[in-house]
Amino acid sequence: MKYKVLGNTGLKVSELCLGTMTFGGKGFFKVMGNLGQDSVDQLVKKAVDSGINFIDTANVYSEGLSEELTGQAIRNLGLNRDDLIVATKVRGAMGTGPNDQGLTRKHILQQVEASLKRLNTDYIDLYQIHSFDSITPFEETLNTLDDLVRSGKVRYIGASNLSAWQLMKAVGYSQYHDKAKFVSMQSYYSLAGRDIERELIPLLDDQKIGLMVWSPLAAGLLSGKYNRNGESESGGRLKNFASFPVDKARAFNILDILQPMAEAKGATVAQLSLSWLLHQSTVTSVIIGANKIEQLEDNLQSVDIVFTAEELKVLDEVSKLPVEYPGWMLERSNR
Repeated sequence: MKYKVLGNTGLKVSELCLGTMTFGGKGFFKVMGNLGQDSVDQLVKKAVDSGINFIDTANVYSEGLSEELTGQAIRNLGLNRDDLIVATKVRGAMGTGPNDQGLTRKHILQQVEASLKRLNTDYIDLYQIHSFDSITPFEETLNTLDDLVRSGKVRYIGASNLSAWQLMKAVGYSQYHDKAKFVSMQSYYSLAGRDIERELIPLLDDQKIGLMVWSPLAAGLLSGKYNRNGESESGGRLKNFASFPVDKARAFNILDILQPMAEAKGATVAQLSLSWLLHQSTVTSVIIGANKIEQLEDNLQSVDIVFTAEELKVLDEVSKLPVEYPGWMLERSNR
Protein backbone atom coordinates (compact mmCIF):
# COMPACT_ATOMS: atom_id res chain seq x y z
CA MET A 1 0.00 0.00 0.00
CA LYS A 2 1.27 3.44 -0.91
CA TYR A 3 0.35 6.68 0.84
CA LYS A 4 -0.23 10.09 -0.67
CA VAL A 5 -0.51 13.54 0.81
CA LEU A 6 -4.12 14.79 0.84
CA GLY A 7 -4.26 18.05 -1.07
CA ASN A 8 -2.19 20.93 0.24
CA THR A 9 -1.70 19.34 3.68
CA GLY A 10 0.81 17.00 5.25
CA LEU A 11 -1.84 14.35 5.96
CA LYS A 12 -0.91 10.96 4.50
CA VAL A 13 -3.76 8.75 3.32
CA SER A 14 -3.66 5.31 1.72
CA GLU A 15 -4.15 5.27 -2.05
CA LEU A 16 -7.12 2.97 -1.49
CA CYS A 17 -9.89 4.11 0.86
CA LEU A 18 -12.47 1.76 2.37
CA GLY A 19 -15.99 2.84 1.43
CA THR A 20 -18.87 1.97 3.74
CA MET A 21 -21.95 2.37 1.57
CA THR A 22 -22.61 -1.38 1.85
CA PHE A 23 -22.77 -1.22 5.65
CA GLY A 24 -26.21 -1.45 7.26
CA GLY A 25 -28.74 -1.98 4.48
CA LYS A 26 -31.32 0.49 5.77
CA GLY A 27 -33.59 2.71 3.68
CA PHE A 28 -32.48 3.65 0.17
CA PHE A 29 -29.01 2.21 0.69
CA LYS A 30 -30.22 -1.36 1.11
CA VAL A 31 -29.78 -1.71 -2.67
CA MET A 32 -26.04 -1.18 -2.13
CA GLY A 33 -25.65 -3.81 0.60
CA ASN A 34 -26.91 -4.89 4.00
CA LEU A 35 -23.81 -5.94 5.89
CA GLY A 36 -24.14 -6.53 9.62
CA GLN A 37 -21.54 -5.97 12.32
CA ASP A 38 -19.67 -9.27 11.91
CA SER A 39 -19.19 -8.73 8.17
CA VAL A 40 -18.24 -5.10 8.70
CA ASP A 41 -15.63 -6.11 11.28
CA GLN A 42 -14.20 -8.61 8.79
CA LEU A 43 -13.93 -6.05 6.00
CA VAL A 44 -12.42 -3.35 8.20
CA LYS A 45 -9.86 -5.80 9.59
CA LYS A 46 -8.84 -6.95 6.11
CA ALA A 47 -8.54 -3.36 4.90
CA VAL A 48 -6.45 -2.19 7.85
CA ASP A 49 -4.26 -5.31 7.76
CA SER A 50 -3.61 -4.51 4.08
CA GLY A 51 -2.39 -1.01 4.89
CA ILE A 52 -5.55 1.05 4.40
CA ASN A 53 -5.72 3.87 6.94
CA PHE A 54 -8.56 5.80 5.25
CA ILE A 55 -12.27 5.05 5.83
CA ASP A 56 -15.06 7.02 4.17
CA THR A 57 -18.68 7.07 5.31
CA ALA A 58 -21.62 9.52 5.42
CA ASN A 59 -24.45 10.34 7.77
CA VAL A 60 -27.05 9.39 5.15
CA TYR A 61 -25.64 5.92 4.49
CA SER A 62 -28.31 3.58 5.85
CA GLU A 63 -29.72 6.53 7.83
CA GLY A 64 -26.71 6.70 10.14
CA LEU A 65 -26.29 2.96 10.62
CA SER A 66 -23.16 2.86 8.47
CA GLU A 67 -21.44 5.31 10.81
CA GLU A 68 -22.50 3.27 13.83
CA LEU A 69 -21.19 0.03 12.36
CA THR A 70 -17.93 1.70 11.35
CA GLY A 71 -17.36 3.13 14.81
CA GLN A 72 -18.23 -0.18 16.46
CA ALA A 73 -15.84 -2.06 14.17
CA ILE A 74 -12.98 0.21 15.22
CA ARG A 75 -13.75 -0.60 18.85
CA ASN A 76 -14.37 -4.32 18.29
CA LEU A 77 -11.04 -4.72 16.52
CA GLY A 78 -9.15 -2.71 19.12
CA LEU A 79 -7.80 -0.34 16.49
CA ASN A 80 -5.96 2.82 17.50
CA ARG A 81 -8.32 5.62 16.47
CA ASP A 82 -5.41 8.00 15.92
CA ASP A 83 -3.92 5.66 13.31
CA LEU A 84 -7.01 6.04 11.12
CA ILE A 85 -8.27 8.81 8.87
CA VAL A 86 -12.06 8.77 9.28
CA ALA A 87 -14.12 10.79 6.81
CA THR A 88 -17.84 11.41 6.81
CA LYS A 89 -20.30 13.78 5.13
CA VAL A 90 -23.20 16.15 5.70
CA ARG A 91 -25.93 17.53 3.41
CA GLY A 92 -28.60 14.87 2.81
CA ALA A 93 -31.92 14.47 4.57
CA MET A 94 -31.73 12.97 8.05
CA GLY A 95 -35.36 13.50 8.93
CA THR A 96 -38.66 14.74 7.54
CA GLY A 97 -38.55 18.29 8.88
CA PRO A 98 -37.87 21.33 6.68
CA ASN A 99 -34.48 21.89 8.32
CA ASP A 100 -33.38 18.26 8.43
CA GLN A 101 -31.17 18.61 5.36
CA GLY A 102 -28.90 21.10 3.64
CA LEU A 103 -25.79 23.03 4.58
CA THR A 104 -27.18 25.56 7.04
CA ARG A 105 -25.38 26.32 10.29
CA LYS A 106 -28.27 24.68 12.14
CA HIS A 107 -28.14 21.42 10.19
CA ILE A 108 -24.35 21.12 10.09
CA LEU A 109 -23.97 21.69 13.85
CA GLN A 110 -26.72 19.15 14.59
CA GLN A 111 -25.27 16.56 12.25
CA VAL A 112 -21.64 16.82 13.27
CA GLU A 113 -22.66 16.04 16.84
CA ALA A 114 -24.80 13.12 15.65
CA SER A 115 -21.95 11.74 13.52
CA LEU A 116 -19.46 12.04 16.39
CA LYS A 117 -21.84 10.11 18.60
CA ARG A 118 -22.52 7.37 16.03
CA LEU A 119 -18.82 6.97 15.26
CA ASN A 120 -18.06 7.14 18.99
CA THR A 121 -15.13 9.44 18.42
CA ASP A 122 -14.03 12.86 19.66
CA TYR A 123 -13.12 14.17 16.22
CA ILE A 124 -13.65 13.67 12.50
CA ASP A 125 -10.53 13.76 10.36
CA LEU A 126 -12.24 14.86 7.13
CA TYR A 127 -15.72 16.39 7.18
CA GLN A 128 -17.17 16.76 3.70
CA ILE A 129 -20.20 18.50 2.25
CA HIS A 130 -21.98 15.79 0.27
CA SER A 131 -23.15 18.07 -2.55
CA PHE A 132 -24.13 21.67 -3.30
CA ASP A 133 -26.95 23.42 -1.42
CA SER A 134 -28.54 25.97 -3.75
CA ILE A 135 -30.53 27.61 -0.94
CA THR A 136 -27.91 28.22 1.74
CA PRO A 137 -25.26 30.90 1.07
CA PHE A 138 -21.80 29.38 0.76
CA GLU A 139 -20.59 31.94 3.30
CA GLU A 140 -22.85 30.45 5.98
CA THR A 141 -21.65 26.93 5.23
CA LEU A 142 -17.96 27.79 5.09
CA ASN A 143 -18.05 29.92 8.25
CA THR A 144 -19.69 27.03 10.11
CA LEU A 145 -17.14 24.51 8.84
CA ASP A 146 -14.34 26.86 9.85
CA ASP A 147 -15.79 27.02 13.35
CA LEU A 148 -15.73 23.23 13.53
CA VAL A 149 -12.08 23.12 12.49
CA ARG A 150 -11.14 25.77 15.04
CA SER A 151 -13.06 23.86 17.74
CA GLY A 152 -11.05 20.69 17.07
CA LYS A 153 -14.10 18.56 16.33
CA VAL A 154 -13.05 18.47 12.68
CA ARG A 155 -9.45 18.32 11.44
CA TYR A 156 -9.96 19.07 7.72
CA ILE A 157 -12.88 19.87 5.44
CA GLY A 158 -13.66 18.55 1.99
CA ALA A 159 -16.30 18.73 -0.70
CA SER A 160 -18.09 16.24 -2.90
CA ASN A 161 -20.05 16.39 -6.14
CA LEU A 162 -19.45 20.07 -6.84
CA SER A 163 -18.95 21.69 -10.21
CA ALA A 164 -15.71 23.55 -10.89
CA TRP A 165 -17.23 27.02 -10.45
CA GLN A 166 -18.82 26.06 -7.14
CA LEU A 167 -15.57 24.66 -5.77
CA MET A 168 -13.55 27.67 -6.92
CA LYS A 169 -16.08 30.07 -5.41
CA ALA A 170 -15.73 28.27 -2.06
CA VAL A 171 -11.93 28.21 -2.24
CA GLY A 172 -11.82 31.90 -3.11
CA TYR A 173 -14.07 32.87 -0.22
CA SER A 174 -12.07 30.82 2.28
CA GLN A 175 -8.76 32.16 1.04
CA TYR A 176 -9.69 35.83 1.20
CA HIS A 177 -11.51 35.58 4.52
CA ASP A 178 -8.89 33.42 6.26
CA LYS A 179 -11.20 30.43 6.68
CA ALA A 180 -10.44 26.72 6.55
CA LYS A 181 -10.30 25.64 2.90
CA PHE A 182 -11.51 22.47 1.24
CA VAL A 183 -8.50 20.15 1.04
CA SER A 184 -10.21 17.45 -1.00
CA MET A 185 -12.89 16.80 -3.58
CA GLN A 186 -14.77 13.51 -3.80
CA SER A 187 -16.00 12.91 -7.35
CA TYR A 188 -17.13 10.18 -9.69
CA TYR A 189 -14.30 9.17 -12.00
CA SER A 190 -13.63 6.00 -13.97
CA LEU A 191 -12.38 4.73 -17.30
CA ALA A 192 -16.04 4.85 -18.39
CA GLY A 193 -16.67 8.32 -16.96
CA ARG A 194 -13.89 10.86 -17.41
CA ASP A 195 -16.08 13.97 -17.35
CA ILE A 196 -14.19 15.63 -14.50
CA GLU A 197 -11.14 15.92 -16.74
CA ARG A 198 -12.76 18.86 -18.56
CA GLU A 199 -12.91 21.40 -15.72
CA LEU A 200 -12.47 19.83 -12.28
CA ILE A 201 -9.12 18.11 -12.65
CA PRO A 202 -7.36 21.22 -13.99
CA LEU A 203 -8.80 23.12 -11.03
CA LEU A 204 -7.73 20.47 -8.51
CA ASP A 205 -4.21 20.50 -9.92
CA ASP A 206 -4.04 24.29 -9.90
CA GLN A 207 -5.34 24.69 -6.35
CA LYS A 208 -3.57 21.59 -4.94
CA ILE A 209 -6.82 19.94 -3.84
CA GLY A 210 -6.80 16.17 -3.35
CA LEU A 211 -9.09 13.93 -5.39
CA MET A 212 -11.00 11.05 -3.81
CA VAL A 213 -12.72 8.86 -6.39
CA TRP A 214 -16.12 7.29 -5.79
CA SER A 215 -17.64 4.51 -7.91
CA PRO A 216 -14.34 3.75 -9.68
CA LEU A 217 -15.96 0.73 -11.36
CA ALA A 218 -18.88 2.77 -12.74
CA ALA A 219 -21.50 1.15 -10.49
CA GLY A 220 -20.00 -2.27 -11.27
CA LEU A 221 -20.03 -1.93 -15.05
CA LEU A 222 -16.21 -2.19 -15.06
CA SER A 223 -16.12 -5.08 -12.61
CA GLY A 224 -15.88 -7.70 -15.36
CA LYS A 225 -19.33 -9.12 -14.59
CA TYR A 226 -20.98 -7.64 -17.64
CA ASN A 227 -20.82 -8.03 -21.39
CA ARG A 228 -22.64 -6.51 -24.36
CA ASN A 229 -25.46 -9.02 -23.99
CA GLY A 230 -26.29 -8.06 -20.42
CA GLU A 231 -25.42 -9.10 -16.90
CA SER A 232 -23.43 -12.28 -16.34
CA GLU A 233 -24.49 -15.15 -14.14
CA SER A 234 -22.36 -13.82 -11.30
CA GLY A 235 -24.87 -11.00 -10.86
CA GLY A 236 -24.26 -7.48 -9.68
CA ARG A 237 -25.94 -4.34 -8.45
CA LEU A 238 -25.95 -2.44 -11.75
CA LYS A 239 -29.52 -3.61 -12.36
CA ASN A 240 -30.50 -1.89 -9.10
CA PHE A 241 -28.78 1.34 -10.12
CA ALA A 242 -30.00 1.60 -13.71
CA SER A 243 -30.18 5.40 -13.51
CA PHE A 244 -26.37 5.65 -13.24
CA PRO A 245 -25.49 7.86 -16.23
CA VAL A 246 -22.78 6.06 -18.17
CA ASP A 247 -22.12 5.70 -21.89
CA LYS A 248 -22.51 1.93 -22.06
CA ALA A 249 -21.39 1.73 -25.70
CA ARG A 250 -18.08 3.36 -24.82
CA ALA A 251 -17.83 1.28 -21.64
CA PHE A 252 -18.12 -1.98 -23.58
CA ASN A 253 -15.47 -0.78 -26.02
CA ILE A 254 -13.26 -0.26 -22.99
CA LEU A 255 -14.09 -3.72 -21.68
CA ASP A 256 -13.13 -5.20 -25.05
CA ILE A 257 -9.62 -3.85 -24.37
CA LEU A 258 -9.52 -4.62 -20.65
CA GLN A 259 -10.55 -8.27 -20.82
CA PRO A 260 -7.64 -9.59 -22.93
CA MET A 261 -5.26 -7.22 -21.14
CA ALA A 262 -6.35 -8.63 -17.79
CA GLU A 263 -5.90 -12.20 -19.01
CA ALA A 264 -2.39 -11.39 -20.23
CA LYS A 265 -1.48 -9.90 -16.84
CA GLY A 266 -3.09 -12.68 -14.83
CA ALA A 267 -5.35 -10.10 -13.23
CA THR A 268 -9.05 -9.16 -13.21
CA VAL A 269 -10.85 -6.46 -15.14
CA ALA A 270 -11.74 -4.75 -11.85
CA GLN A 271 -8.10 -4.64 -10.79
CA LEU A 272 -7.07 -3.00 -14.05
CA SER A 273 -9.92 -0.49 -13.86
CA LEU A 274 -8.86 0.54 -10.37
CA SER A 275 -5.18 0.59 -11.25
CA TRP A 276 -5.78 2.92 -14.18
CA LEU A 277 -7.11 5.48 -11.70
CA LEU A 278 -4.09 4.98 -9.45
CA HIS A 279 -1.93 5.84 -12.45
CA GLN A 280 -3.64 9.25 -12.80
CA SER A 281 -1.49 11.91 -11.14
CA THR A 282 -4.40 13.95 -9.75
CA VAL A 283 -5.96 11.00 -7.91
CA THR A 284 -5.12 10.86 -4.22
CA SER A 285 -7.25 7.92 -3.10
CA VAL A 286 -9.71 5.53 -4.74
CA ILE A 287 -12.70 4.50 -2.64
CA ILE A 288 -13.45 0.77 -2.78
CA GLY A 289 -16.47 -0.90 -1.21
CA ALA A 290 -17.48 -4.53 -1.00
CA ASN A 291 -20.26 -6.86 0.01
CA LYS A 292 -17.93 -9.86 0.28
CA ILE A 293 -14.40 -10.28 1.59
CA GLU A 294 -13.45 -11.83 -1.76
CA GLN A 295 -14.38 -8.60 -3.55
CA LEU A 296 -12.24 -6.55 -1.19
CA GLU A 297 -9.31 -8.93 -1.56
CA ASP A 298 -9.56 -8.67 -5.36
CA ASN A 299 -9.69 -4.87 -5.28
CA LEU A 300 -6.74 -4.63 -2.92
CA GLN A 301 -4.51 -6.29 -5.51
CA SER A 302 -5.00 -3.34 -7.87
CA VAL A 303 -2.11 -1.55 -6.15
CA ASP A 304 0.30 -4.13 -7.64
CA ILE A 305 -0.81 -3.69 -11.27
CA VAL A 306 1.71 -1.94 -13.53
CA PHE A 307 0.84 -0.62 -16.99
CA THR A 308 3.28 -0.04 -19.80
CA ALA A 309 3.21 3.31 -21.56
CA GLU A 310 1.65 1.62 -24.58
CA GLU A 311 -1.10 0.02 -22.49
CA LEU A 312 -1.96 3.37 -20.90
CA LYS A 313 -2.05 4.94 -24.37
CA VAL A 314 -4.48 2.29 -25.63
CA LEU A 315 -6.76 2.73 -22.60
CA ASP A 316 -6.65 6.50 -22.94
CA GLU A 317 -7.60 6.30 -26.59
CA VAL A 318 -10.58 3.97 -26.14
CA SER A 319 -11.95 5.89 -23.15
CA LYS A 320 -11.21 9.50 -24.10
CA LEU A 321 -13.90 12.15 -23.96
CA PRO A 322 -15.46 13.57 -27.13
CA VAL A 323 -13.97 16.88 -28.21
CA GLU A 324 -15.84 19.81 -26.67
CA TYR A 325 -15.54 23.61 -26.70
CA PRO A 326 -13.70 25.46 -25.23
CA GLY A 327 -11.38 22.52 -24.70
CA TRP A 328 -10.36 22.18 -28.33
CA MET A 329 -9.73 25.91 -28.62
CA LEU A 330 -7.65 26.00 -25.43
CA GLU A 331 -5.63 23.02 -26.60
CA ARG A 332 -5.02 24.71 -29.94
CA SER A 333 -4.04 27.98 -28.25
CA ASN A 334 -1.64 26.23 -25.87
CA ARG A 335 0.31 24.78 -28.78
